[in-house]
Amino acid sequence: MEKLLTPEEVAEKLSIKFRTVHGWLRTGKLKGVKVGRLWRIREEDLEEFVRNDRT
Repeated sequence: MEKLLTPEEVAEKLSIKFRTVHGWLRTGKLKGVKVGRLWRIREEDLEEFVRNDRT
C-alpha cells in the first residue's frame, strides 16, 4: 500500500507553510487526492513535484 501524506506533512518536509501546499493543491501545481474535505498526497507525486520544480 502506498504512503499518503497530509498537506501538513508535506509542508514540514519542505520547510514551508501549510497554506503554500494547500494553494499548490487547489491550483493543480501539486497532484493530490481529495478524500471528502481532506487532501492527501502520494509520496511519489511529491518526489516528482520536487524534481520538476528544481529544473
